[in-house]
Amino acid sequence: MTSSETSPLLENGGHSGQRNISLTRRIVNFMKGEDEPSWVESFNFFIFGTWFNILLVFIPLSFISHSMDWDAGLIFLFSFLAIVPLAKLLGEATDQLSVKLGETMSGLLNASFGNAVEIIVGVAALLDGQLRIVQTSMLGSILSNILLVLGCSFFAGGLYHKEGVFNGTGAQASASLMTLSCITLVIPAAYASTTNAGMQNHCSDTSECPTTGLLFISRGTAVLLLGVYCAYLWFQLKSHPKLFITPPSPTNEPNSEETEETVPRMGTAAASVALLSVTVVIAFCAEYLVSSIEETAVRYSIPKTFIGVVLLPIVGNAAEHVTSVWMAMKNKYELTITICVGSSIQIACLVVPLLVIVGWIVDQPLTLHFQNFETIVLFVSVFLVNLLIMDGKSNYMEGLMLLTLYVVIAIAFWVT
Repeated sequence: MTSSETSPLLENGGHSGQRNISLTRRIVNFMKGEDEPSWVESFNFFIFGTWFNILLVFIPLSFISHSMDWDAGLIFLFSFLAIVPLAKLLGEATDQLSVKLGETMSGLLNASFGNAVEIIVGVAALLDGQLRIVQTSMLGSILSNILLVLGCSFFAGGLYHKEGVFNGTGAQASASLMTLSCITLVIPAAYASTTNAGMQNHCSDTSECPTTGLLFISRGTAVLLLGVYCAYLWFQLKSHPKLFITPPSPTNEPNSEETEETVPRMGTAAASVALLSVTVVIAFCAEYLVSSIEETAVRYSIPKTFIGVVLLPIVGNAAEHVTSVWMAMKNKYELTITICVGSSIQIACLVVPLLVIVGWIVDQPLTLHFQNFETIVLFVSVFLVNLLIMDGKSNYMEGLMLLTLYVVIAIAFWVT
């Protein structure tokens, strides 16, 4: 091969391609989204992609009812209905953004934004001093994911497929971490109920004025749980990713998880803007929702515990609920387990500890001490889920069992 005076001394020398592109040009290329759907196409799909978005009409109604000081029940209803489609849009934007980021970044992104609604509602209630709403909404989110959402997914999937198959080892690892987080809630309750130091409380509501020892246990446990959650992400995404891959189906029915992927319908920049915009709007609607809970509960005789455990989680888990059921109906049970159990782990090991630390910073005495009844409910729920997923298979009967337990718990909290 001959060379000339104009030939570069090194291969690719003098023509470094992307290296010579200025930062401004790179930003412009990113915003344009070359070889991606245009901004118009992206937002056309984002806003008009499903009839479900008709509920977005409640967003201006939520803002108007709050600014004009309408009845608290209307503010609660409008804000509640506004957050439902916003949660769905949040999940859609996250899903579209994950297409370009790969498996690892996609997992981190879903870990960060999958429970954004719960975090926003929890922080809003925490700053407002409604510690019981924070606790019950977090408990309700966990119960909703592992009982209601997983139950509906198993039931709906079982109607389409005789038996669903997923990796039992990975599911059991996730369920074991869920059990650990459950135990960390039992210990503060046991401390407050059985030890002399824990029972030295002169306040009728221990959530409002916990003892120094209870605060120390809760905050120390919160830091440890955050560390365990980071280790779990590394375990799932880096060191042992094969444990979370669907095994070959033992039946003749093919599993289509490998062939069906998310179709890119939005550009990366458009999906990023949509994600941030929806998060900001949710923050306002969540604030209006939380501020109206107290008056709504009193005026309409709705137990605050029921609102926290049942109603608020339905808002926060709207995106997960729809996606999980749809994946089960498509025989993609590995994604269903990841959504339901994984989302519960995020709440128990990330969101709840994070809220305890945020409360520590803003001087709100939030602890991991839940009432004894709530702790028992969580324990038996996690126990049932562990029993049902340990064999790596599912059917509609298992889904019916989970739904039955959830309805029983909801009835119990209505009369609490």
